[in-house]
Amino acid sequence: MNTGFNPHISVDIVVFGFDDNEGLKVLLINRDKNKNTHTSKLKLPGSLIIIRERLHNSAHRVLQELTGIKDIYLKPFEVFDNPERLQNGEDLQWLCESSGIIVERVVTIAYYSLVKLHHYSETELSKAYNARWFSLESVPDLIFDHNEILTEGLSALRKEFLTEPLCFKLLPGKFTINQLQRISESILGFELDNRNFRKSR
Repeated sequence: MNTGFNPHISVDIVVFGFDDNEGLKVLLINRDKNKNTHTSKLKLPGSLIIIRERLHNSAHRVLQELTGIKDIYLKPFEVFDNPERLQNGEDLQWLCESSGIIVERVVTIAYYSLVKLHHYSETELSKAYNARWFSLESVPDLIFDHNEILTEGLSALRKEFLTEPLCFKLLPGKFTINQLQRISESILGFELDNRNFRKSR
């Protein structure tokens, strides 16, 4: 049995990026390491926490190993503690086998992260799990409750976007007013009046 992990607490991360043509995107990985893309289910990046590891450190560890980025925006937004969240037998079997731990219930602390796509680079881990970006409209069914976590992460991002200049965490150093408007619309989920947008900025 692998005793390096706490079998009851995990972190899952909704990693957002912005593409000029496709809008807001989310990073998903294969459930199974080094497995054919078409036969492996998809999930959000995450991990059981290591014994004596702080939650925030665990989330940073997962992101750095996956994206190669050290300085990354990361914010917790919700705790998912439904006792039935691991009810899918196949996915639960995978979790036990991949972690080497008998798992009956896991509480996950969910974070969302903002990544500039031009800073993102493939790592050995991202290749092994076939990490790739999906537009929000093309996200398939994910394992466990990860679709719910993604929905709540987007809601948390939208709320904070109204009071914090988060768009600058996603845009390159130099950007146009049109890019700023597109990213605002992509996050908020509706179109903004071009004239009013320029005046407000």
